[in-house]
Amino acid sequence: MLLDLERFYQACNPSRPLIIGNPSDRRYYIDFAAVRGGKIIEALQRTIARISPDIPTCQLFTGHLGCGKSTELLRLKAELEVQQFHVVYFESTHVLEMADVDVTDILLAIAGQVSESLEAMKIRLKPTYFTKLFSEIVDFLQTPIDLGVEAELSVGIAKITAKTKESPQLRRRLRDYLEPRTANILQSINQELLERATKELKTRGKKGLVVIVDNLDRVAIRPLPSGRSLPEYLFIQRGEQLRKLNCHVVYTIPLALTFSNDSAELQHRLGGGVAPKVLPMIPVRLRSGEIFPQGLAMMRQMVLARAFPDILPSDRLGLITEVFDSLETLDRLCLMSGGHVRDLLGLLFDCLREQDPPFERECVELVIQRQRDYRANAIDPHEWELIFQVVQQQRVRGDIEYHTLLRSLFVFEYRDHQGAWFAVNPVLAETEKFKSWLKDTHK
Repeated sequence: MLLDLERFYQACNPSRPLIIGNPSDRRYYIDFAAVRGGKIIEALQRTIARISPDIPTCQLFTGHLGCGKSTELLRLKAELEVQQFHVVYFESTHVLEMADVDVTDILLAIAGQVSESLEAMKIRLKPTYFTKLFSEIVDFLQTPIDLGVEAELSVGIAKITAKTKESPQLRRRLRDYLEPRTANILQSINQELLERATKELKTRGKKGLVVIVDNLDRVAIRPLPSGRSLPEYLFIQRGEQLRKLNCHVVYTIPLALTFSNDSAELQHRLGGGVAPKVLPMIPVRLRSGEIFPQGLAMMRQMVLARAFPDILPSDRLGLITEVFDSLETLDRLCLMSGGHVRDLLGLLFDCLREQDPPFERECVELVIQRQRDYRANAIDPHEWELIFQVVQQQRVRGDIEYHTLLRSLFVFEYRDHQGAWFAVNPVLAETEKFKSWLKDTHK
């Protein structure tokens, strides 16, 4: 048997993005640009490496949760490194408290990650402003934090962050202290860290410094006392500060912001006039509802690549029956994912937990049914009404209530030559509720 079951299981883990710089992961990668409606990562890369290598750029990237953004950003990192850029990639969910985050937290996180990455290359920069600021913070918070006299910048930031992560009260006090100093913090990060780092990197043959901040799209969509939501406050109201960093930055932002009434303001304040790049789903059907053969073929390849990474794409099709009882069963799984990468992997992962391949149609149907019930349980009557509206109009309006539809993956966004369009998540189309609505509307 050609199928290595344990490796297949690891390769289908839906929570792990592919690290494209890693040759064993690269074998699983499928480039969906041809069907996604544009070369999105190429555009981000071209902006940095080709058009503006020496003048800092700030670019915005978004898409549904789980549609493959992290994998694409790790590909961007790998390609920029080939072009001799020093790239600092980090997942903000590992460093920040996503339910309670402010601009100073993001700036400090970036400073900490950049310093740590430079220290690993034996580039040690000591911003004097931060040395002073840290000792003031310790005095102000009146809480013991042992920063050590010779502590690196990254260590200082990590220790303070760790301390405040434990206590929301401490975090609030630190924020009140840092907030009026945002302009000075930004100035110090730029002059004492980023500019000096870029100079030092260039003496080592690097073309510049790029920071990729992943998972920032996961900040909580909660209302603030001002009436704005947390993402609107961070990315729109304070967007100008986030774009002032003196290096190339790519931020992931919540998809819902691109539908908000303030999307033009977002484009100007944080995007510097450039709209965010959106990574849509992989279309397995057309707007008309017919199957889209090219998209479906690529999703098949995605599944088969996880099972047979070392076999040529054209030869993998002959091995379908090693993994499924028939081509129809594989297609059923691909179509039910709606072209959502993480959902497809999750369905596969679930099949593997049920039985050894080849998976029978019965097993696949059971897994689909479970996913359907799990997703449908969360939908209230008002949300069903919104879903029905989206299905009829194939578009999403900018109101805050539509955030839920996108964030909960009740509806998916696709792109084609006519632009963006929306459809219901295929598993929800299998519910009795949806079927009876469809019947009633088509009487």
